[in-house]
Amino acid sequence: MKINHVKKITNCQYLNLFSINYKDRINCEKEWIFASRSKDLNPLEKDYTIPDAVVIVPVHIQENKLVVIKEFRVALGGYQYGFPAGIIDNGETVEQAGKRELFEETGLTLTKVLKKSPAIFSSSGMTDESISLLFVECEGKPTNNFNEASEDIDVIMLSREQASDILYNPLIKFDVKSWIVLNTFVCQGVI
Repeated sequence: MKINHVKKITNCQYLNLFSINYKDRINCEKEWIFASRSKDLNPLEKDYTIPDAVVIVPVHIQENKLVVIKEFRVALGGYQYGFPAGIIDNGETVEQAGKRELFEETGLTLTKVLKKSPAIFSSSGMTDESISLLFVECEGKPTNNFNEASEDIDVIMLSREQASDILYNPLIKFDVKSWIVLNTFVCQGVI
């Protein structure tokens, strides 16, 4: 496989489309279109060890429950269960972005970072976006008072039993990362 040319198709603030012309393993020319958080002309030149965004997996200390959000997602035309998440601002660490996004989306305060993943990719057939999973403890009273106007978020705290009740509900849409974490939580009691 050989990349011949990368062309930026759109020029938007948070997400852009790129076209890649490449030769496959039998030397046939192909084209692939993908989405990227990059504003650069060639996103393939970015440092893929630095994540674009953070996904926070919070455990509420006092309630001893996993914190999940039910959020309206425009591309799905409805609500999806997932975890608080957001783009990491320029100069911000994963931990700083996680603390900020957790508070903005849930009103909860991050008290302790338990573990952090490296930059990982969840849908590399469609996008080069990378995220870091940040497993944390938190406290406080949930609220959506700090949501942006473009966010419609309900905060839900789940015990293992409650997570088990929703995990296989065909009417609930899940973010892939969230489904995997919830399934692990239900099966093993740990995140």
